[in-house]
Amino acid sequence: MAWEQARIDAAVADLFGYNAIQLGLPQCDLLAQNRIPLRQVAHDSGNVDVICDLRQIPFAAHSIDVVVMAHVLEFHAEPHQILREVERVLIPEGEVLITGFNPLSIWGLRRRLPNCPRDFPWNGHYLSLLRLKDWLQLLGFEVDRVSFGCYAPPCRHERWLKRWRFMEASGDRWWSFAGGVYLVRAIKRVHSMRLILPNWKQQTSRRKALSVVSQKEMEDHER
Repeated sequence: MAWEQARIDAAVADLFGYNAIQLGLPQCDLLAQNRIPLRQVAHDSGNVDVICDLRQIPFAAHSIDVVVMAHVLEFHAEPHQILREVERVLIPEGEVLITGFNPLSIWGLRRRLPNCPRDFPWNGHYLSLLRLKDWLQLLGFEVDRVSFGCYAPPCRHERWLKRWRFMEASGDRWWSFAGGVYLVRAIKRVHSMRLILPNWKQQTSRRKALSVVSQKEMEDHER
């Protein structure tokens, strides 16, 4: 959580607008460093501003500037529907930040071991970055940047975390794709219509050419 909080704080600090919402993980204030006036937390339970079904977010279409989702998709039965709702409520050029557990990592490998616990965070359906990018692209999002972190094996004791700390720096340099957690920042792109106007200059020149030819034909006819 320390890694995610630091990366999200840096990402939302330069995002502006009028409305921002955080979906999931209500125990953490992921919009603390954002300066948008109206910031709300929405989830299906807990001490939040809006209690709702994330498959039907109760916000008007094209009304939200920024959406932050922390570990929502891999712990929900209909992640693609949630993404559709995010696309619906975001304004054109609005941004979404998504964090998730990377299945192609030591964390993902830990889930496959026989003695792996069945509680959080091991009970989710981890989404690969490639699949998430495909879903975002289908919905008209453009992935702006991706960050990976948490390369050390998942440990509960501080002593072991300190022993594996060297893997954080080496992971960023040598196997950045294998971080246990990723942060994806994507922008909603809306292709606007382009009004094609007639080329009046070209039409005028054509009319002149036709009038000259017509006058010449009339003189030939008179002769």
